[in-house]
Amino acid sequence: MDTESIHSGYSHHSNRSRGSNKQSERSSRDRHKSHSQDSSSRSDKNVTISTSSPQPPQPDQSSAPTDAQDDNWGETTTAVTGTSDHSLSQEDLAGFGKDIEGPVEKLNCIRFLPLILTLVLGLLVLVTPLAFLVLPQLLWPERLQACGTACEGLFLSLAFKLLILLLAGWALFVRPARASLPRIAVFRALLGLLTLLLLLSYWLFFGVRILDSQDENYQGIVQFAVSLVDALLFIHYLAVVLLEIRHLQPCFSLCVVRSTDGETRHYNLGQISIQRAALVILEHYYKDFSVHNPALLTAAKSRAAKHLAGLKVYNVDGAGSDAATAQSRAKIAAAARQRDTSHNELYYEEAEHDRRVRKRKARLVVAVEEAFTHVRRLQEEEKKKPPGDEMDPREAAQAIFPSMARALQKYLRTTRQQHCHSMDSIQAHLAFCITHNMTPKAFLESYLMSGPTLQYGRECWQSRQWTLISEASVTSPLRHGTEFQLKSSDFSLVVTSKSIPHLKLSEEYVNPKSHKFVLQLQSETSV
Repeated sequence: MDTESIHSGYSHHSNRSRGSNKQSERSSRDRHKSHSQDSSSRSDKNVTISTSSPQPPQPDQSSAPTDAQDDNWGETTTAVTGTSDHSLSQEDLAGFGKDIEGPVEKLNCIRFLPLILTLVLGLLVLVTPLAFLVLPQLLWPERLQACGTACEGLFLSLAFKLLILLLAGWALFVRPARASLPRIAVFRALLGLLTLLLLLSYWLFFGVRILDSQDENYQGIVQFAVSLVDALLFIHYLAVVLLEIRHLQPCFSLCVVRSTDGETRHYNLGQISIQRAALVILEHYYKDFSVHNPALLTAAKSRAAKHLAGLKVYNVDGAGSDAATAQSRAKIAAAARQRDTSHNELYYEEAEHDRRVRKRKARLVVAVEEAFTHVRRLQEEEKKKPPGDEMDPREAAQAIFPSMARALQKYLRTTRQQHCHSMDSIQAHLAFCITHNMTPKAFLESYLMSGPTLQYGRECWQSRQWTLISEASVTSPLRHGTEFQLKSSDFSLVVTSKSIPHLKLSEEYVNPKSHKFVLQLQSETSV
C-alpha cells in the first residue's frame, strides 16, 4: 500500500513537471516565432523574396524528439499549420497570383534584352559590308567598271573574313545569360558603342563619297568593304582581350564568410568589377560551400529561450510605470547568474546528441548493408531467369527501400537533414547506385556528409534570389579593402577584398664545385 502511494505521488509529480516543461517550451516557441516575424518584417526593405522559393523547416520540428514522430515517410514532408494574425481568403490568394504575374513576365523579358541587342547588332555588322557591294550594282550598274582578277580575289577574302567574324562573334557573345546583373556591363557597352560608331562612320563615308558621286571604281568599293571587315575583326580582338584575358591574372584575394555559421572560403580574382566578382563568388558558392541548414542554428536560440522561460518575476509593490523595465532587468540579472552553469548543460546536450547520432548511424549502416546484400542475392537469382523476366533497377530500389527507410528517416531527423532529402530523391539515388554496382558506403556518403548546395534538389537553390549591397558603385573595379555583401532571404555572404602583395624573388648562385669533397681512407687498420 505504501509502495502504491509512493508510485502514485511520483507519477503525479512527473506529470506536473512534464506539463510545466511543455508549457515553458510552448511559450519559448511562441516568443521565437514572434521574434522571427519581427526580424523578417524589418529586413523586407533590403531583401527581394522569391515567391517560388521553398520554405525552410521550422526549428521546433527539428528539435522535437524523433521517437515521438511516426514512421511514415510521407508525413515528414508535410507543413505544420498554425494560427496567424494575417488571414487570406481564396479571392485574396487569386489576386495575389495575378499581381505578381506581371513583374515576373517583365523580369523574364529584361533577362533576354542583352541577347536581343547583341543579335541585332551582329545582324547589322554582317549586312553592312554586303550592302556596300550590292547597292552600286542596283543603282548604277551600267557605269561601273569591270571587276578584274584582283577584285575577285577581294571577294574571296571578304567572304572568308565574314565567315570568321560570324563564328568568332557567335562563340564570344551569343551565350545564355548566367545571371541578371543589377547594372550594365561597362566593357560590353563600350564595345557595342564602338561598333556602332564604326558602322555609322563607314555609312556616312559611303553615302557622301560613293552614293552621291556614283563612283565607277567597283574595285575600290570592294576594297572599302574589306577594310570595314578588317576593322570589325580588330574590334573582336579587343573584345577578347577585355572580356576574356584581362581578368585571368589574379590581383585580389577575396574572403567570403557566411553570416550564419561562419563558413569561410578564399578566392583569387583579377581586374573585374564588383558585380562580376559577386557573380563569380555565387558560382563558387554553390559548388564549394556546404548546404545551408537553418535547423542546426536553432540550438542556441532555443536554449536561451528555455532559460528565460523558466524565470518568473513577481511584482510585490504593485503595477507601476516602470514595471516592464524592472521585469526585464530582473530577467537579465537572473540569466546572468545562470550563465555559470549553462556550459555544463551545453556540454551534456552535445554529448547526448553525438551519442544519438552515432547510434542512428550504426543502425543505418547495418540496414543499408543488409539491403545491398539482398540486392546482390536478387541479382544472382535474376541471372538464372530468362532475359525477359529481369528486374529493373528502379523496381529493385523500391523493393529494398522499406527495409532501410525507418533507419534512414530517424538518422536524417536526428541530424536535421530531413528537409534536404525527399523519398523520391532517395529512391532515385538508390536506383543509381544499384545500376552502377556501387557499394553501401558509396550510397551512404550523400547522407553521412553534408555536400555542396548543387548536390541537393533544384528547389533548394534554383529559385533563390540575391541582393548585392555595396557602398561603392557595383560597376567600379575591385580595390584593396573593398567590402560588399550578398544577401539572401535567410543568410548573407560578406566579402572582403585584399590585394595580393608584390612578390620579390632573389637568386643566389651556388657553385657546383662547392659540393665536391674527397674521402680519404687509411690503409692501416687496427687488428
